[in-house]
Amino acid sequence: MNTIDIVVFFVYIGGIALFGGSFFKKNRTSSSYTVGNKDIPSWVVTMSIFATFVSSISYLALPGNAFQSNWSALVFSLSLPIATLIAVKYFVPLYRKINSPSAYTFMEQRFGPWARIYVSICYLLTQLMRIGTILYLLALTLNAIAGWDIATIIVFTGLIVAVYSMLGGITAVLWTDAIQGIILIVGAIVCIGYMLFSMPEGPSQIFTIAADHDKFSLGSFNLDLSKPTFWVVLVYGVFINLQNFGIDQNYVQRYMVLKSDKEAQKSALIGGLIYLPISALFLFIGTALYGYYNSAETLPLALQDISKGDRVFPYFIVNALPSGVTGLMIASIFAAGMSTISTSFNSSATVFLTDYYNKYFTKDASDKKRMQVLYISSIIISILGIGIAIAMINVKSALDAWWKLSSIFSGGMLGLFLLGIFSKTKNTKGAITGMIAGILVILWLTFSETIFGKDSVGASFHTYLTIVFGTIAIFLVGFLVSIIMKPKNQSV
Repeated sequence: MNTIDIVVFFVYIGGIALFGGSFFKKNRTSSSYTVGNKDIPSWVVTMSIFATFVSSISYLALPGNAFQSNWSALVFSLSLPIATLIAVKYFVPLYRKINSPSAYTFMEQRFGPWARIYVSICYLLTQLMRIGTILYLLALTLNAIAGWDIATIIVFTGLIVAVYSMLGGITAVLWTDAIQGIILIVGAIVCIGYMLFSMPEGPSQIFTIAADHDKFSLGSFNLDLSKPTFWVVLVYGVFINLQNFGIDQNYVQRYMVLKSDKEAQKSALIGGLIYLPISALFLFIGTALYGYYNSAETLPLALQDISKGDRVFPYFIVNALPSGVTGLMIASIFAAGMSTISTSFNSSATVFLTDYYNKYFTKDASDKKRMQVLYISSIIISILGIGIAIAMINVKSALDAWWKLSSIFSGGMLGLFLLGIFSKTKNTKGAITGMIAGILVILWLTFSETIFGKDSVGASFHTYLTIVFGTIAIFLVGFLVSIIMKPKNQSV
């Protein structure tokens, strides 16, 4: 990075921090901190939902995936219309009717306090890991590009995001998310334009090279459940995206900031659907990079190991783009990560206040005290997230194990919510039995190969199907047990 790139990058970081902090005057109550003042434009919420869905992982991994193989990752995005339509029809009106800042109030209404505590703890733990992972990946990327110290980058980024998200509350998070979403789209378009018009034989050469190497393939269409075929990825995408748009506090909180149900449903739908063409844009970057570098007589030494596809986009940013544009692209990568982190900070603090402090500590606390709780919990969450990111530098294997465990518990969350919405019986024993059954299924599928070997039944299913079978088990077992054990004349 030269001086111009460094200036562009820091101007962006400083500008975002100042802009987010400028909403401090609108952030004087706990209500404004968590759900705003009902004055945020719907387009801002829409872009914020999109920006929350896109992380720096997607921004780097999708081009790397397309460079290394093909467009099979787009199948995940093709599931979004199904998942978002279900969320818009059933989940958004439900949360708007309950009118709580927390998505998990519904769990207590349906199955009791245990369900609310279970899902909220799962959410908080998952968010901490998410913050840590994204901070670490951002630092790793900038370290590779600029050579700066990883731990320093982690602390700097975490503190910057924590400060502006605390000062401005949900309003700052939404507005900065919207801006960062626009920046990352502009950055992607700039990159594609540069590659298209840098080809020796013109823009069409990229398409010719890609077609010759089957780079636009969506993967296999057979019904083999042990491989990530088109159908396996599609079904997996429906369940994961339904979990995102249906029960994730990061999204549910956004549904609550708008004035009407119609606006909330529209923002949820469009915010989800925007990712479909943008993910195609990211994948095209990878395909264009493949054509760009294969049009040369020799592939750069750093890219000859095609198995390390995630390196190709950062390599291109540093070595091919003009000065200033490189700084803009690095800012785009940070935009994707910072938007996700700021959301996690605010939403996690909201869950702690709503699901724990207001219920189990002081139910009639003053609003000043609630604001203090939001600030303190935000600080604690940011410190823990930064600590986890730093731990990832040397202890990645232990954290990989935690990711497996977190997927086990988060898989149970979706099943419980579906049971709560579509089951007409209010039976705590049925819900608990279903949850246990689902977790056992997820555990079996996750560790079957390790314990029983590659020829075991559980090992014959691809890991993408773990959440699918686990969620179905929770719903079906919970539903059946609830009917069998249903007390007379009991219903929702």
